[in-house]
Amino acid sequence: MELKWLLYVTLLALGTLAVQAHDLDDDNDGDDVVDIEDDLDDGIEEVEESKPETSTPPPTPKVTYRAPVPTGEVYFVESFDKGTLDGWILSRAKKDDTDDEIAKYDGKWEVQDMKDTKLPGDKGLVLVTRAKHHAISSKLSKPFVFDTKPLIVQYEVNFQNGIECGGAYVKLLSKTPELNLDQFHDKTPYTIMFGPDKCGEDYKLHFIFRHKNPKTGKYEEKHAKRPDADLKTYFTDKKTHLYTLVLNPDNSFEILVDQTVVNSGNLLNDMSPPVNPPREIEDPNDQKPEDWDERPKIPDPDAVKPDDWDEDAPAKIADENAVKPEGWLDDEPEYVPDPDAEKPEDWDEDMDGEWEAPQIANPKCETAPGCGTWQRPMIDNPNYKGKWKPPMIDNVNYQGIWKPRKIPNPDFFEDLEPFKMTPFTAVGLELWSMTSDIFFDNFIICTERAVADDWASDGWGLKKAADGAAEPGVVGQMMAAAWIVYILTVALPVFLVVLFCCSGKKQPSAAEYKKTDAPQPDVMDEEKEEEKDKGDKEEEEEEEEANEEKLEEKQKSDADIGSASQEEEEEEEDEDRKPASEEEETVNRSPRNRKPRKD
Repeated sequence: MELKWLLYVTLLALGTLAVQAHDLDDDNDGDDVVDIEDDLDDGIEEVEESKPETSTPPPTPKVTYRAPVPTGEVYFVESFDKGTLDGWILSRAKKDDTDDEIAKYDGKWEVQDMKDTKLPGDKGLVLVTRAKHHAISSKLSKPFVFDTKPLIVQYEVNFQNGIECGGAYVKLLSKTPELNLDQFHDKTPYTIMFGPDKCGEDYKLHFIFRHKNPKTGKYEEKHAKRPDADLKTYFTDKKTHLYTLVLNPDNSFEILVDQTVVNSGNLLNDMSPPVNPPREIEDPNDQKPEDWDERPKIPDPDAVKPDDWDEDAPAKIADENAVKPEGWLDDEPEYVPDPDAEKPEDWDEDMDGEWEAPQIANPKCETAPGCGTWQRPMIDNPNYKGKWKPPMIDNVNYQGIWKPRKIPNPDFFEDLEPFKMTPFTAVGLELWSMTSDIFFDNFIICTERAVADDWASDGWGLKKAADGAAEPGVVGQMMAAAWIVYILTVALPVFLVVLFCCSGKKQPSAAEYKKTDAPQPDVMDEEKEEEKDKGDKEEEEEEEEANEEKLEEKQKSDADIGSASQEEEEEEEDEDRKPASEEEETVNRSPRNRKPRKD
């Protein structure tokens, strides 16, 4: 009972509403009577009265879409809210060194609403088909020249069907006289490639720039180190994610996803291969001298094989101390033909050869230590030493591992400003994907971080707010949480109070026995004692009445006769003794003087 009340006090401490309970006074007089059914009904009524009135959930906040508007100078913006591909050019090129059936860039692009959109009117560019080459591009308002201002590239991607194998990266197409967006293909020169890419379980977030060798004029791709962050969620959660590349004139860069930095570094130190080649290289014409000794250890030329060294001794020998176990069945084979096997009916001996029953373990060997020819077990030969070899000693002629000598790198250059890349004049998507319905939206290329952040807030931020407001589980979770709080703070304490106060393992009340006329176990002994005392009192009263009657008769007889003879006196004495003996006999028969009976 103490544990129950401790639990009750703990629950009341957790609750925010204090609940008053009915205290029961279990007096010995039995005056206070508790009706269990009535108290339980009262408790249930209290719980129902304390129920909060059901109210309709608040209406879901409605997020109205408005096309984002750039708040500063931009080189390129596209929200696709016009619903058309105006300003975009579909490629009609073919890939080189590819079968004609799949060489064409015939993948379809469309401007559509996103599946399950929470923002009606918010459209985007969708890669519609799968297992095809797709290429589309658009001109910048003016070429971007890398000088003293940062480069910020930002856009949104949603893998609406997940992604099996494919990319969603963009290419910033270099400004060249040969650039023809109508023939945009995989070999079209680009300055930067940036964005997500995935095949199998390899999740990537590319940042590649093409660096021009100032000495040779050739371009080489430089890849940023892989980010430490886990990128899998961005490819699998089917949500819209914001990808941002920030490239600064001091050669530092940042890569952000959903406005969180996932990778950063420096163009001079964190690209592979490095932007600048080494100052020295190994001489390709240098050759190792014939007498160059690279052996740190050599066999001791003065060592001699000992005379007792037996190179022909076997590594294993038979154990001469072994004894054949008793009961070994030398004449019984380990396997015997299965006596229950039968030749198949379709067995053709001309085609299949002579039929033989399959082999099974010899049942006689099951109880024996072994069957067949017994052989001594093999043990290690203590005299085995193997082939003798001279011990190894330090080589006094050791010259170390040979390496070709270093010479000045004829191709060495030092570019301390790799940020100053080739200007670009167009943005393009050139993709192969095994998954359809990849959604692109809200492209922006600018130089100010605040402009990109405002654009993100009006685009991706609005999507995020709409998704959060329309999340189906939010209202339900709030209601569920409210009900849990209600149960813990109101309903459960009230129920436990009623349960602890009105139930439990205790004897039925006097009222219950009164209703059913059943004997009360806790008062049965008292009733027996009362009946016994009552019987004793009645017997004593009868005895006293009898003695009084006899005394009155005696007094009457004395008054009538007067003085009596000696004989009459003796008779009276006898009469006096007789009632006394009867009295003693009556007292002896009294229940109080009886010996208790052993049950």
